[in-house]
Amino acid sequence: MMQMDRKPFLEEYEKLIVRMNTPRVMIDNAGCADATRIMIDSARNDGILLEAVQVLTDLNLSIKKGYVSSDGRWNMDVFHVTNLDGSKLADDSIINCIEQSLGTVHRTTSNSIDGMTTLELTGTDRVGLLSEIFAVLSELNCDVVESKVWTHNGRIASIIHLKDCDSGCPIQDFKTIEKIEARLKNVLKGDNDIRSAKTSVSLAVTHTERRLHQMMFADRDYDRTPIIKTRGRYAPLVSVQNCAEKEYSVVNIQCKDRPKLLFDVVCTLTDMQYVVFHATIITREDGAYLEFFIRHIDGSPISSEAEKQRVIMCLKAAIERRAPEGMRLELYKPDKPGLLAQVTRTFRENTMNVTQAEISTKMGMALNIFYVTDAIGNPVDSKLVDSVMQGIGSSYLRVKELPSMYHQKTDSDERNAGGIGGAVLFSLGSLLRRNLLGLIKSYS
Repeated sequence: MMQMDRKPFLEEYEKLIVRMNTPRVMIDNAGCADATRIMIDSARNDGILLEAVQVLTDLNLSIKKGYVSSDGRWNMDVFHVTNLDGSKLADDSIINCIEQSLGTVHRTTSNSIDGMTTLELTGTDRVGLLSEIFAVLSELNCDVVESKVWTHNGRIASIIHLKDCDSGCPIQDFKTIEKIEARLKNVLKGDNDIRSAKTSVSLAVTHTERRLHQMMFADRDYDRTPIIKTRGRYAPLVSVQNCAEKEYSVVNIQCKDRPKLLFDVVCTLTDMQYVVFHATIITREDGAYLEFFIRHIDGSPISSEAEKQRVIMCLKAAIERRAPEGMRLELYKPDKPGLLAQVTRTFRENTMNVTQAEISTKMGMALNIFYVTDAIGNPVDSKLVDSVMQGIGSSYLRVKELPSMYHQKTDSDERNAGGIGGAVLFSLGSLLRRNLLGLIKSYS
């Protein structure tokens, strides 16, 4: 009899635990004049900030302001977001998607593709490398369904989702996979990368862009000397100081604003085993200003100058990796076997270097984005662009210039950056001096 009485009690207790650990999401479209405000209130969870930012980023939303507090047993994250056009969110389907995704944020960890074989590649970047990689895959009867390619400081990292061209199924035969890995590793090695070139078939379900950060971090791109010039990249200003009063380390970042900036920073801090307790994110026309109060996962602040410098280098690298470099070329063409090999071979024959790529296919159409420079990192010559368009088909390839935020800095920009370098610390200690909830109310 007592057992029967305890069962309903245990069920109610379990329901209470679920409610306590399920984030409460509130979306306010009226309280802020130029953005939609999203508030997430939940029990303390060290990973919830990254997962929440990941959800918003994957929905192509721009985070204009943000306030984070997770002291004690509760998290409170507040984000002011717009769509990429800078408008408030008016589409009910997007709002519902945000509510559902953030309400189960602790279970949203992957954007992987089911039913595909996933390859991970890292190595030394060079002109024509991507062409060689896709040529090998085409020769081995592999159809690339999706891929993302990043380069930074002379290194390349790529995740490629592929299937067998004939069957349309994942490649599961061990000998075939072994052959693909061996051929690609030889390509990545080239003449001078015997040790660091890596190829592997991944079974993990990590978010693709987070995994690219992890791969480049493991490859130590942050402390390598660039081989190709990076004329367009805006060097971020990063500082780290310890706040002895509250035993935090305070990270301040100032850089040009761009999509997915916050995700890249929070992703890197998380993978370096740091926990964000408070944060302020502000973006304006002159740039983005981010402040994080962090501790190591063991509860300690940054303890040495060497650790501080490593954090600075890694955050700079995380911001620079995704910053587009060069001219943007958009390909929209009926997909066919060997298309990627053909397109990237045309780039190579015209001495264009692919600095970043995003490959996808949908309903039989290839939707590909490439960022290209010349062989040493300079803007590509217009004659070469004309040659490429003739080789690929001008009706399929569109040239799109980078937004002004990515253009090369002028001398005045350099002077301004130097003048405001100290302003990176503009909000040092701000979250300790002010009540976070009062700050949030002031923007409502």
